[in-house]
Amino acid sequence: MDNITTERKKIKEGFVGQQMIVLPPDIKKHVVRNPLTQGLYLTAIGYYPKASLHDRERKSGSPQYILLYCIEGKGEVEVSKQRYTLTPNTWFIIPKNVAHHYNSDVAEPWSIYWVHFTGDLADVLYSRYTREVGPAVYAVPYDEQRIVLFNLIFSALESSFSTRNMELANIKLLQFLSSFIYHEEMYPSYYAVNQISQSIEFMKKNMDRCYTIGELAARLNYSVSHYSDLFKKKTGFSPIHYFNQLKIRQSCQYLYFTDMNIKEICSRVGFDDPYYFSRMFKKVMGMSPAKYRNVYKMR
Repeated sequence: MDNITTERKKIKEGFVGQQMIVLPPDIKKHVVRNPLTQGLYLTAIGYYPKASLHDRERKSGSPQYILLYCIEGKGEVEVSKQRYTLTPNTWFIIPKNVAHHYNSDVAEPWSIYWVHFTGDLADVLYSRYTREVGPAVYAVPYDEQRIVLFNLIFSALESSFSTRNMELANIKLLQFLSSFIYHEEMYPSYYAVNQISQSIEFMKKNMDRCYTIGELAARLNYSVSHYSDLFKKKTGFSPIHYFNQLKIRQSCQYLYFTDMNIKEICSRVGFDDPYYFSRMFKKVMGMSPAKYRNVYKMR
């Protein structure tokens, strides 16, 4: 029986347009005995579009891992008292045998692809997902081929539970799961741009420090040349030039809003030499720091 809360009715399954297949127990036995599928196999698979009021809680957990892939809307997953939010193009794997609770957002119900999977290889894949630091929500670029794979798996199972269809479905399952677990390796250009954004955020948080281009590149495990190329493609500037511009813009804020002297401002933006700082400031802003303060100082 569905649980009733004071706020809303909870629904486990039953959504307009849903797709769902659960393997019968006798078919699972054949899958486990088949050397081609026993290492990694699914036990259930589905797609819930705009799953309003979707709410599932398993106090004893599930004997399989559960992949949740959100393509629109949002929802929450709770595992070991830790909450995770899924938004479009994000995914999460719930560990097996661990109590969990997940639900669709009331205002923006999620649309999710999901699959229950297990086997010895499943344990290895899960360890690759957690990277020895625990479960996390990851973003992944939308790829139509991933949906094609899902539909192929679903169609094979929908057609029949024959040995060959089960083998095909579970071979393709490995590809489907790999498109998530090895997402960084499969979409290097997407993540390269993302990592440059992270590098810029690092610069903004460390403007009182001075870094060489080698040190900045090493943080991303990139060579200096590769890091420089990626950075220039994203920003139009070299990393050090961009970093210095950030520092100059920040120094303008200090000149405008504070009474700090030039030496103090230099320290705040990571310059040891006030004369070098003044020359760079003039090159970027077209006037000396002192003149900038006189012209723009807030009265």
